[in-house]
Amino acid sequence: MTRSWEAGAPKVDVSAGGLPRWLEPVAAAAGTVRPEQLSRFLPPDGGGRQSAVLVLFGEGEQGPDLLLIERSAALRAHAGQPSFPGGALDPEDGDPEGDGPLRAALREAEEETGLDPAGVQLFGVLPRLYISVSGFVVTPVLGWWREPSPVRAVDPAETARVFRAPVTDLTDPANRATLVHPSGFRGPAFLVQNALVWGFTAGLIDKLLHYAGWERPWDRDRTVPLG
Repeated sequence: MTRSWEAGAPKVDVSAGGLPRWLEPVAAAAGTVRPEQLSRFLPPDGGGRQSAVLVLFGEGEQGPDLLLIERSAALRAHAGQPSFPGGALDPEDGDPEGDGPLRAALREAEEETGLDPAGVQLFGVLPRLYISVSGFVVTPVLGWWREPSPVRAVDPAETARVFRAPVTDLTDPANRATLVHPSGFRGPAFLVQNALVWGFTAGLIDKLLHYAGWERPWDRDRTVPLG
């Protein structure tokens, strides 16, 4: 199925056609998963700042992987935290109820990592979720990096580094743990590529692995403290 939007800007397509076979379970899950299956933090009725993230699957030297960034330690929100590329919608992105999140996800990824959006095939959009600590209503946009391009930390004031996390590392039980936050929050975490991935990003990766059928049994009693 292909969907297209056009609002005075280049057309944005969403299509699951031609994906590599290994990525098909993710596309299938995206079409059926419900918001409450992804997170217990759901958008409130009204309010919240509309934003989007690009969940970009590629195929690198170590096989299938995900593109992640590490935010600058100087930022006020989510400082030093690994995350998907993304950010708030700008007016020029278009309608938040239509193609706005798609444009925002690609634009933010280009601004943060320098990737060429022309090489990205969007193949799914997940239900909106909520980051209560910052008030962001987040639309996860799924992409296949059909034609990879060089990436880097474009603005060191915002992004400390850009890295690719192999799916085999994310599914390895040795790299999984439950993070314990000083606030009492507990959630899934991944120790990959010299980074501790936690919070919203880890929670979404955890659910994607589960619903794609990629999850391997791991020790949920193993904990790592934050800081």
